[in-house]
Amino acid sequence: MLEKDIERILVSEKEITHICQRLGAKITHDYHGKTPIIIGLLKGCMPFMAELIKYIDLYCEIELMGVSSYHGGIQSSSDVKITKDLETSVHDRDILIAEDIVDTGKTLDVISKLLIHRGARSVEVVTLLDKPAGRIVEFTPKYIGTTIPKEFVVGFGLDYNELYRNLPYVGVLKPEVYKKN
Repeated sequence: MLEKDIERILVSEKEITHICQRLGAKITHDYHGKTPIIIGLLKGCMPFMAELIKYIDLYCEIELMGVSSYHGGIQSSSDVKITKDLETSVHDRDILIAEDIVDTGKTLDVISKLLIHRGARSVEVVTLLDKPAGRIVEFTPKYIGTTIPKEFVVGFGLDYNELYRNLPYVGVLKPEVYKKN
């Protein structure tokens, strides 16, 4: 049913698994001897974070933070809102933020600075998708699954008006779907 709204698949389910295996191995190597807190930014991080952590062979803690900059529609606003804060202190801890997509960079810039302000020892970002053509602030994630063009994508956690997150792949949403709203 949902597939009728997808113009084309950009990152397949199989490709996502390979990306998570590669990123997990790199993170395992880089954080050897450390116990990072992996913070997922809700809601989009859920499928990616769940797949990624299967391939991280470390002691690590998991936290979730609700952050929003879209507020409906297809364009990120410059207003970053924290809708659910962390339950664990980040003071003197290594933090790895797991994000489904880095687009404008604004949200991750704000959250990274907040975590440093709260005393984190280090803050890095792992993202499934990087869309550098969408940047409005200078921001480069340390761990990038794959780089995508400036298109509106949904699936594997990414949504349009809270829909399509449950697709097992990342696809380009047909413009007529979001232009009619």
